[in-house]
Amino acid sequence: MIRRYTARLGAQFFKRAFGAVAAIALTVGCSPTQQRNTATIPPSATPIQGQPPKSVLAQNLSKTKKSISAPSCPQSDAFSESVNFANKAATLVQAAKSKAEWDEVSRYWVQAVAWMQAVPPSSPKRAFAEKKVVEYMRYLNYSQQQAATLRSQVNSASFSSDLLDQQLQLYLSYIAVLGPPDILVVGSSRALQGVDPRQLQQSLAGVGYGGLTAFNFGVNGATAQVVEFQLRKLLTPQQLPQMILWADGVRAFNSGRTDRTFNAIAASEGNRMLAAGIRPKLLENEPKNARQCYKFPQPCNAVLPGEISTKSENSALTVSYSEELSSEVRGLSQLKIQNFLSSEFTLAQAPLEELENAVDANGFLALSARYNPATYYDDRPFVAGSYDGDYRDFTLEGKQIAALSAIATFAKTRKIPLVFVNLPLTSDYLDSVRWNSEQEFRQQMQRLAREKNFIFRDLSEQWPERNDYFVDPSHLNRYGAIAVSEELATDSDIPWPRPRSKKN
Repeated sequence: MIRRYTARLGAQFFKRAFGAVAAIALTVGCSPTQQRNTATIPPSATPIQGQPPKSVLAQNLSKTKKSISAPSCPQSDAFSESVNFANKAATLVQAAKSKAEWDEVSRYWVQAVAWMQAVPPSSPKRAFAEKKVVEYMRYLNYSQQQAATLRSQVNSASFSSDLLDQQLQLYLSYIAVLGPPDILVVGSSRALQGVDPRQLQQSLAGVGYGGLTAFNFGVNGATAQVVEFQLRKLLTPQQLPQMILWADGVRAFNSGRTDRTFNAIAASEGNRMLAAGIRPKLLENEPKNARQCYKFPQPCNAVLPGEISTKSENSALTVSYSEELSSEVRGLSQLKIQNFLSSEFTLAQAPLEELENAVDANGFLALSARYNPATYYDDRPFVAGSYDGDYRDFTLEGKQIAALSAIATFAKTRKIPLVFVNLPLTSDYLDSVRWNSEQEFRQQMQRLAREKNFIFRDLSEQWPERNDYFVDPSHLNRYGAIAVSEELATDSDIPWPRPRSKKN
């Protein structure tokens, strides 16, 4: 199952809401004749929490006997600055159509959020400002969604699968930043929702495999034929990983049913261009006018290691935050960037509601809903295995198993370990028809794993009663995906790779 990402509120409402920002905005500098905004605000989300830790030097300043004073650092009123950027965003959004225009809107919202968050805790405006931060984050999220819907590929031909198109663009962009991942997850929506790459990275680091990178290239409806297309035709040798982690189940190997996803890809314009030697790729060069100037609140009184310059015992602190930060960013190694992107730090522990169904930067679709059989079928039909189209004319002989064999040979030739994981299912799902198919599938995969030299891991009955790990009877939610990732990381029989050198 894959639920296509849709904004909770329509574009027209958001544009009206943006347009009204200048009027209620913030209630600063408005004339008494302006009307108040009465539009319904989207459900509120958890605000960003947490403050950066104080440096050791800052903690010890109070202990020194020296008299050190911070320089005067006049700064505009944070609330007013935020209102200014919010008004600019609300104005630009009325005519925004292109990716670049929506990016510009997003940049203003980022600055509006930063300034509103800078309202001091002691200010009487603080409580109101905290609510505006959450509101602005929703507007920022919407603007980013609009930019994301506009494709930026040079070769924009579609493969007749919206998610494949989006995942491909994300994967190419990921490679442009970090290089090919060490571990590539492939499979259908069960893989897309069932293996969390960042959790896998973290869990592997905990058992001695630190520094590995992982990306989830799952695509809804992907069969063995689709995975073969991704690995052998769509990606170049330079874009391949060190290890392939194929996560799915028996449905991807039923050659008796119609393979609609693969048939659509095979007949697509993107595939025709691929056959003609025209590969999908992103823009290779930054635009000449890409340099942007941003205005953010500066921590004038913050004291960071290496930023103190004293001419005498009584001289003032010299803080060059912007220069030091720019120098540090320029000097970052790729490994530091990699570690930052894969760290546990998140802007908000509870994601905004609008991000609930969004694929993250590592290609993973995190769903929070928990399967409850007592209520799940109140508005959904119950489909027994004998009526399930995925099991129609069930056979494990034919084109899908042939695709698996081709992938195994391909991986062996390129010395890329192939691990297939049979993902967990609920006991509700495994009726007699599906159970029999599962039994046949396990036997077939165990035999093929020995013959084709790949690893088969069967987790299908790992948590049959843990409904809280599932979003529906056969798809894991984010909690189940975490559990699967942890389970795999602790499997000492899987030959996890060592990190290869990344892009400089």
